[in-house]
Amino acid sequence: MELIDTHCHLQFKDYPAPPKVIAAASQNKVTKLVCVGTTIDDSQRAIELAAKFKTVWASVGVHPHEAATYANEKHAAARLKKLLGHPKVVAVGEVGLDLYKNYSSRADQEKALRLQIETAGHQLPFIFHVRDAWPEFWQIFDSYPKLKGVVHSFSAQPKQLEEALSRNLYVGLNGIMTFTKDKLQLEAAKLVPPSKLLLETDAPFLTPAPFRGQLCEPKHILNIAEFLAGLRGQTVEELAKATTSNATALFNLK
Repeated sequence: MELIDTHCHLQFKDYPAPPKVIAAASQNKVTKLVCVGTTIDDSQRAIELAAKFKTVWASVGVHPHEAATYANEKHAAARLKKLLGHPKVVAVGEVGLDLYKNYSSRADQEKALRLQIETAGHQLPFIFHVRDAWPEFWQIFDSYPKLKGVVHSFSAQPKQLEEALSRNLYVGLNGIMTFTKDKLQLEAAKLVPPSKLLLETDAPFLTPAPFRGQLCEPKHILNIAEFLAGLRGQTVEELAKATTSNATALFNLK
């Protein structure tokens, strides 16, 4: 059985010894990892980490919380374009809109999202962060044909799931599902087609139950898979086979 963590941040300072974290993941059948950038500098660190390990890949982009800096930096697009050319970069992200915390204004978030889409084009898949901004996000997404990717950390409801699936997007589920009390979130998790499901940790965040209070690591993908398999009425092996195939295809993890 093979599992893939499609969204983690091992380049963060939370992990002073990435080799140990990667080894622990492998011991728990998590054999491939995608390290996701949140700023231009952080994306560079993700690439540097991926370059050191055969089983690690990178995604580069600017998180909506950091959109104000990107939207107003003269050379940001050129810096992003340069990073996109690295052979271990397999996606653009995480990018999107977050109107829940509003660390950057809506205008800056929308500008940054559009700039990154236009810089990257549609050759690579996108890792989208969407929180309390679905109508605004779809308005932008729908204005760029041929986009592909995943809605990361999906914790919305069946209506939003239907909208994502209608646009042929993948859906990333993580540890939130193991501790949420929202029945509609769990219902949506059950409704994701096996052909559109990805697993992720968002490590170091969102540690799954029963490990709440501990640092989240890619090894926890196994616990997330076990929970989701039970929730969805599948075996863990079935879930692993489908999600590994999906991740390999979307991100070209060869």
